[in-house]
Amino acid sequence: MTPQNGKTLRIALLGCGSVGSQVARLLREQAGDLAVRIGARLELAGIAVRRPAHPRDAGIDRELLTADAMELATRPDIDIVVEVIGGIEPARSLLLAAMKAGKSVVTANKALLAENGAEVHGAAREHGADLYYEAAVAGAIPLLRPLRESLAGDAVRRVLGIVNGTTNYILDRMDSSGAGFTEALEEAQSMGYAEADPTADVEGFDAAAKAAILAGLAFHTEVTAADVHREGITDVTTADMASARALDCVVKLLAICERSDDGVSVRVHPAMIPRSHPLASVGGAYNAVFVEAESAGRLMFYGAGAGGTPTASAVLGDIVAVARNRLAGTRGPDASTYAALPVMPMGQTLTRYHVSLDVADRPGVLAQVADAFARHGVSIRAARQEARGADAQLIIVSHQARDAALAATVGELESLGVVRAVASVMRVEGEEGPS
Repeated sequence: MTPQNGKTLRIALLGCGSVGSQVARLLREQAGDLAVRIGARLELAGIAVRRPAHPRDAGIDRELLTADAMELATRPDIDIVVEVIGGIEPARSLLLAAMKAGKSVVTANKALLAENGAEVHGAAREHGADLYYEAAVAGAIPLLRPLRESLAGDAVRRVLGIVNGTTNYILDRMDSSGAGFTEALEEAQSMGYAEADPTADVEGFDAAAKAAILAGLAFHTEVTAADVHREGITDVTTADMASARALDCVVKLLAICERSDDGVSVRVHPAMIPRSHPLASVGGAYNAVFVEAESAGRLMFYGAGAGGTPTASAVLGDIVAVARNRLAGTRGPDASTYAALPVMPMGQTLTRYHVSLDVADRPGVLAQVADAFARHGVSIRAARQEARGADAQLIIVSHQARDAALAATVGELESLGVVRAVASVMRVEGEEGPS
């Protein structure tokens, strides 16, 4: 089936890696259906790659390959530019030039949007260009468009989720098999879930970029990656996992975006959550995100958060949207930053702590520890002590308090003579904390 009007929209694809090659495949294999859905035929007019002579999948037409990405992105016959290169440059310059030249833009570039989102959105606004980026967060999961469009009439209060499949796989294996971090990471790399250099994932940079994008859309406020408090999972130990199991909890790397009367807080860090929490059952490399809005209530989005084909599916959905807009002579909704809420420092954020202490096993220890919490205005929710020879392990779970007060409490605990060591500190999330 082909559209009756005979129109054709020409696409420039920037990048042909795991995602780009799948975008090219889907455009080729679904050409007929896409033409009918859109009302015009989509034609892949060129593919920009760094090494055109490099071996490619058999389905890639080598005549489309070019090393001159800028020439392709600004060619007069191009209607839609799809960027799946990643990184800041040359992606930033290419997209700005494409929008200036009147092209509609689809990108999966979370790093660019988290670092230079205001500039890129400003260019789209100035030149009347479409800018869609569903694939930048949570792969195939439809998440950004609901925040930008479906919930545009509501007030989003909280976004909480697992947005990095690599770290979720690692923590899931540590919980289920008892493996240490290094062993679980090596397994993730052998399965193709982790890169040879996993820094962006395991140190939380990837999740922080996604959290910045989510917070910006949810709270109508400009948020950059630099605004996000970030902690990775490299310091999570088997002892932490054992402590979580003892409290009927699991450990997850969470992206948490919250709006309060004081402003917006955005953070990424490992946290214990009760096994009864829906996010606790999200295993493997999957992603899941909760959105809490005043009228809509709690919404959960779940699915494959990465991978060439799932991410390409999200890219293709954006291509269809901008193609329809282009035919209609309109553009999609702009990202709104009208609220301009202040981004709160981590120290002002309300959270709870799980603290594991190695202490002397003698009378009065718990009282001294409790006094340290009290001096900083932090209430203790639960305490448990286990004898270990001449010493003991003391587990404290706090009530909710400012993060700065909790950090100051831990600092004082480290100076107490009865405390041999602060073995671990981890935040606790979920409506019902462990007790």
